[in-house]
Amino acid sequence: MNSKYKSYFTYVSTMLCLLAQWIQVQAQSHYPGQHQGKLALNDLEHTQLQAFDLSDIHLLESRFTENMQRESQWIMSLKVSQLLHSFQTNAGVYAGREGGYMTVEKLGGWESLDCELRGHSTGHILSGLSLLFATTGDEQYKQKGDSLVTGLAEVQKALNQNGYLSAYPQYLIDRNIAGSSVWAPWYTLHKLFAGLLDQYLYGDNPQALEIAEGMAYWAYQKLSSLTDEERKRMLKNEFGGINDSFYTLYELTGKEEYQKLGAFFYHNDVLEPLAQQEDILSKKHANTYIPKLIGLCRAYEIQGNESDRDISTFFWNTVVSHHSFITGSNSDKEKFFEPDHISEHLTGYTGESCNVYNMLKLTRHLYAYNPEIEYVDFYEKALYNHILGQQDTQTGMVSYFLPMLPGAHKVYSTPTRSFWCCVGTGFENQAKYGEFIYYHDASTLYVNLFIPSQIHWKEKGFKLKQTTEFPKNGTIDLYVEENNAHTNELAIRYPSWADQVEVTINGQKKKIKEKPGHYIRLKRNWKKGDHIQIVFPMKLQVNPTKDNPQIAAITYGPVVLAGRMGTEGMETPAPYSNPALYNDYYTYEYHIPADINNELHKSTEALQKDIHPTDTPLRFTIEGTDIHLAPIYDIHRERYIIYWNLTKP
Repeated sequence: MNSKYKSYFTYVSTMLCLLAQWIQVQAQSHYPGQHQGKLALNDLEHTQLQAFDLSDIHLLESRFTENMQRESQWIMSLKVSQLLHSFQTNAGVYAGREGGYMTVEKLGGWESLDCELRGHSTGHILSGLSLLFATTGDEQYKQKGDSLVTGLAEVQKALNQNGYLSAYPQYLIDRNIAGSSVWAPWYTLHKLFAGLLDQYLYGDNPQALEIAEGMAYWAYQKLSSLTDEERKRMLKNEFGGINDSFYTLYELTGKEEYQKLGAFFYHNDVLEPLAQQEDILSKKHANTYIPKLIGLCRAYEIQGNESDRDISTFFWNTVVSHHSFITGSNSDKEKFFEPDHISEHLTGYTGESCNVYNMLKLTRHLYAYNPEIEYVDFYEKALYNHILGQQDTQTGMVSYFLPMLPGAHKVYSTPTRSFWCCVGTGFENQAKYGEFIYYHDASTLYVNLFIPSQIHWKEKGFKLKQTTEFPKNGTIDLYVEENNAHTNELAIRYPSWADQVEVTINGQKKKIKEKPGHYIRLKRNWKKGDHIQIVFPMKLQVNPTKDNPQIAAITYGPVVLAGRMGTEGMETPAPYSNPALYNDYYTYEYHIPADINNELHKSTEALQKDIHPTDTPLRFTIEGTDIHLAPIYDIHRERYIIYWNLTKP
C-alpha cells in the first residue's frame, strides 16, 4: 500500500474505531429505527425520532396505491432473463438458448449492451421488488427478487474476479481511476449494491448480503493501493451514493474494512465549501451532489460530528429555499442555477425526478435528527406535485423531467427501450409511499402525511387507521383500532399552509393552542374505537417568484394547480420519448402552438380573487378566461402551464 494512502486509511480507521460500540449508518432504503434485528451496530444514538419498518404500514386504497399497482405491472412484466442478460454477457454465461440461439429479448436505451451504465436498472428493480414485498407482503415480489439474486450469484462466481460483479468489465473502473472519460461506473455499482442490500433488508434474502460482501471485498482490494491524489481524481466522476452502501455493510456486519471504504468516498472538493456555508451550487450537476450529502448524514450517524450534520442542513436549506420550483423539484438541464433565479429557468428540461427522489431521502434523515415541520411540508410538496405525478396514469411509464416551459407536457419512458436513471428511481418511488407517513419516539406517534393507511406500532400494541380524501378536502379521520399501552401521545402535523384547524375527539370539539408549522399534541389513554377528526380548511394562494413578482404559480393547500392547455401539436411518439434515442428527454422538441402563452392580464390580487372552484373537487376556473386549472399530478398526456406571467391589465 502506498505510504501516503496507508497513513490516510490508518487515520480514518483510528478515528472511527473509537466509536465502534455504538456507531453505524443506513442502507439506501434504511432509516434509523428500521430492521433492528439485522443490525450489528446501534443506529439510534443521534436521532430524536425513529422510522417504522415499511411492513408496519399498510396503504389503503387511494391514488397512491393506484400508482403502486401500475408500477407493479411494469416491474413484473420485465423478465428475469432480460434483467440478467448484460451481466451474463459480461461473464460469458448464457441462458435461454434454443437451437443455439439466444431467445432473450434485449433491453434498450441505457440498458443496451453499448451503454456504459448498463446494469443500473437491475439494481433499482432489486430495490423496487423488495420495497413492494415489504409494503404488500405479496410473495410474487420476493420470488422474482430471489431469482435475480440467484442469477447474480452465478455471474459473480463465473467472473471469478475477487468478488467483482457488474454488467460491464472492470476496465471501466480502471478508466475512472486513471481519470479517463467514462460514464459513472461507481454510480452504476451503487445501484447494484443498494438493490442487493435492500433485498437482504426488505426481502429477507441472506444470499444478497453475501454477494454484496464479495463485491466490497473486491472494492477494498482495488482501492487500497491508490494514492490520495488518485482517490480525489476518481471522485470527480459521479459515484452516486456508493459510500451509502459501504457504510451499510459496516452497519450490518461490524467489519471495519467497509467503514474505511465509505470514508474513501468523502468528496472534499464538494463538501468543504459547503462547510463554509458557501452556495457553490450554480452550474453544478444536481444529482451528482445530493447523494454526497446523504452520505454525509450517514457519517453524522456514525461519528456524531455536528459539522457533518450542519453541512447537510445548510445544503438542504439552500436547495429548498433558493434552488427549487413551486413543485419542490430543482435543476434546469440537470444542473442547479443561480439562487432564486426561478423565472429565468422555465424550460422544457427542469425538475429531474432523480433529484426529488434523493432530496426526499435527505429530508428523512434530517427530520429524524430534528423533527421540524418544514421538512414534512417540503416532503409533502415534492411527493404530491412531482413523485405522484411522475407516472403516466394510463401506462405506468414515468417522466425524466417535470417541464416548467409554458405549453410543454410530460415526456414518458417506454416499457423496454428507455431505462433512464429516473426510470430506475421511479421503480422505487412508486413502491414506498408508506415510508414517511408515521414516525415515533418512545411514547409518541407522529402523523406526518395525510394518506389513507394503517399503522401497527408493535412495541406498544397500538394500531391506528387513517382515512381521508386529502387533498380534495382537508378532513382527516383517525381511528384507534388497538391499544395495549396505558397512555400514548399523538402528534399530528399542523401544516404551514393551513391558517386554522378544527379537532374533535369522539365528537367533542377540542381547543387547540398550537399554531401552523407545529404538531398538534393529543395525549390520553386511547381506547379501541376512539375517533379523532382533524379539519384543515384548504385555501388558494398565488405565489410570486422571488426574482420576479410578475411570474407566479397557483397552489391549493400544498397542491400546485396548472392550466390545462390541450393536445394540439402532440404527434406520435408524443407524449413518449423516441425509443431509438438514448437521451430524447434531453433534446425533446415540444412543438408548442403559437397561440399558447402564459400571460394573464391580472394583478396578483385580482388573480387571487378570480380563481373559482367548480363542482368537481380540485378543479378551478379563472374568471374572464377559458382556462381550467387542475393539480399538476393529475395532468397527463396534455400540455400545461405552471408559472403565469401577470402582465398589467
